[in-house]
Amino acid sequence: MFVKFQLRFMNKKVKKSDALHYHEFPTPGKIQVNPTKKHSTQRDLSLAYSPGVAEPCLAIADNPNDVYKYTAKSNLVAVISNGTAVLGLGDIGPEASKPVMEGKALLFKIFADIDVFDIEVDATDVNKFVETVKAISPTFGGINLEDIKAPEAFEIEERLKAELDIPVMHDDQHGTAIISAAALKNALELAEKKPEEVKVVINGAGAAAISCTKLYIKLGVKKEHIIMCDSKGVIRTDQENLSPQKALFATTENVYTLEDAMQNADVFIGLSIGNIVTPEMLKSMNKNPIVFALANPDPEINYNTALKTRKDIIMATGRSDHPNQVNNVLGFPFIFRGALDVRATKINEEMKMAAVHALADLTKENVPEQVNITYNRKNIKFGPDYIIPKPFDARLITEIPPAVAKAAIESGVARNPITNWDKYKEHLEERLGTGNKLMRLITNRAKSNPKKVVFAEADQLNVLKAAQIAYDEGIAIPILLGRKNIIQSLMDELQFEGDIEIIDPKSDEEEERRNTFAEAYHQRKYRSGLTLLEAQKWMRERNYFAAMMVKEGNADALVTGYTRSYPTVARPMIELIGKIDSIQKVAATNLMLTNRGPLFLSDTAMNIEPDASVLVEITRMTNKTMKLFGLQPNLAMVSFSNFGSSKSKSATKIKKAVADLHKNYPDICIDGELQADFALNAQMRSEKFSFSKIENKKVNGLIYPNLEAANISYKLLKEIDKAESIGPIIMGLKKPAHLLQLGASVDEIVNMVCIAVVDAQEREKHRKNKL
Repeated sequence: MFVKFQLRFMNKKVKKSDALHYHEFPTPGKIQVNPTKKHSTQRDLSLAYSPGVAEPCLAIADNPNDVYKYTAKSNLVAVISNGTAVLGLGDIGPEASKPVMEGKALLFKIFADIDVFDIEVDATDVNKFVETVKAISPTFGGINLEDIKAPEAFEIEERLKAELDIPVMHDDQHGTAIISAAALKNALELAEKKPEEVKVVINGAGAAAISCTKLYIKLGVKKEHIIMCDSKGVIRTDQENLSPQKALFATTENVYTLEDAMQNADVFIGLSIGNIVTPEMLKSMNKNPIVFALANPDPEINYNTALKTRKDIIMATGRSDHPNQVNNVLGFPFIFRGALDVRATKINEEMKMAAVHALADLTKENVPEQVNITYNRKNIKFGPDYIIPKPFDARLITEIPPAVAKAAIESGVARNPITNWDKYKEHLEERLGTGNKLMRLITNRAKSNPKKVVFAEADQLNVLKAAQIAYDEGIAIPILLGRKNIIQSLMDELQFEGDIEIIDPKSDEEEERRNTFAEAYHQRKYRSGLTLLEAQKWMRERNYFAAMMVKEGNADALVTGYTRSYPTVARPMIELIGKIDSIQKVAATNLMLTNRGPLFLSDTAMNIEPDASVLVEITRMTNKTMKLFGLQPNLAMVSFSNFGSSKSKSATKIKKAVADLHKNYPDICIDGELQADFALNAQMRSEKFSFSKIENKKVNGLIYPNLEAANISYKLLKEIDKAESIGPIIMGLKKPAHLLQLGASVDEIVNMVCIAVVDAQEREKHRKNKL
């Protein structure tokens, strides 16, 4: 219960109104059901329901295992609660627990592609709860129990595990146990200590603490070396009225308080309340102490205090803002994924220990550069600050489920054994479209090193809302441009508080800076007919002023375009910030977050009819931009023609550009000209054009022959497929400046700010590397 995913109110700046608005709009709740079959014709409907549906019904009646073949059961988990122990809110009832259960469903889906029905049961009686779950269990491939108070949670789980033939797991108990056990295994190795020799203090005696302790024993810790404490102190055998769970770990040692227990301890595991451990207690522990202070939001001892007290400490917390976050999302999605994929009858100890070892082993492998980029680290590697994988490590989906599945097979609880493990790993990789995941990675990376971003239209409500989110979430340091009185009034309305710079370019107080900018602009353009008076006039215009702020280093990046057309806002960017010397034209790409994964489309905003040489530049810049976000670019230059099937001017232009790229930039993975369906369908491409450089690759970037086609495409995807669009991302400027779509949503603006910050981070890194 104590160590939940980081979204559990870890950010104290989340406002009540924002949280309520998020859950209410645009559709109440966080999950929905989507059909997986065609349903557009009468024939489709007659197959989906009567009379066609009778056939799978009869097949399942003859062979009950066919329910996995003909229904969604094989990928469906129930998240079930009675609302008796919800977060830190306590017994708030089943209805009030529903937002949490929907949140859990969302995490199952985005991390492991598992479908979930959340079920809130109005039953506190153990027998009634168990009977209810048993009665509905035929619907599901697995059951995740959630936020049920102890000691009832122990009995409920044990009975359901014994009486059902599908995986059942109470994540509040076992999730924390599995993740912390993996971290403990690695910490002991770093501390050069053996599990069977260490003295362990567990502070907390709830469901998570009991499960953790049992798993640590499986890891090799001796039961007689464990001292467990509750709110009254050390749990001792001479105490009366101990629950069976507490009695299991009662000690006969002559210790009574947490302070006593910490003397000469090697390991402290906190699953209790914040700030209960003192520096003196840490000092009394043995050399190289291991401290997991997992209470949220305040650990049992402050992280910085602990490190200051003991230089030899190996520490983990439940918080995302410190190293070694013990986070349940590292476990439950992937454990259920492996269990479902072999149709396991249960999640047993062997499967849990397999997850422990897989997580621990993954930590010791070389960390992908994408993870380094996401967490703004040069070289994350196994050590005191990295004893457990990061939540945004894409390898989790391909490493943990196979380990769990193998353990299920070897322990005899798998009904559908996997034989081709390489194919299974490929299947796991394909399960998750990485579009939204990529945006989470980019956001996390932006937060690691926020930059100053100018919001040129800050007197617009949606722009200001986005600036507020960027500020509250630690994504960027906003600089707000516009009429001060309007901005201040809107900030009061939004309860947007903080030390925020507000600038009105037209105000008297900005006259000196305005004149300085005008002089610099005039010096650059006076041979092109620009007078100083004209330059001064232009500096009263917010987009010119904002561009000069970036140009002169007053800000790191710029976002604009919410209320103005692209040509209006692009002109000052190009004139004042300037294009990179080595290119002919500035270009733009849009990142589309689609169901098939991220897809970059270029050029969506700048070049109306690029020639072959400009298409080469657009391709090179798109390739570089995609790599900036940790993607391996596989590009197709699209047309109405396939590899010379048309001799039109447009197709010939593309053929020439591709030939130039193959000859002069062979490292860029691109081919064309290709029709869009062949570009996006690897099987069609492989059957017809086996010679292609991108034959078996999943294309994630499209280069268009002209602006018209690219712009129409991204807007069609956005409206028809409901793909989220981020951009236009401007490529080729000397400093970061990016366009917003006209009338962009708040989320789209925030996403663009993340892109701008990451762009600024990368340029800063490049400058430092050149020094």
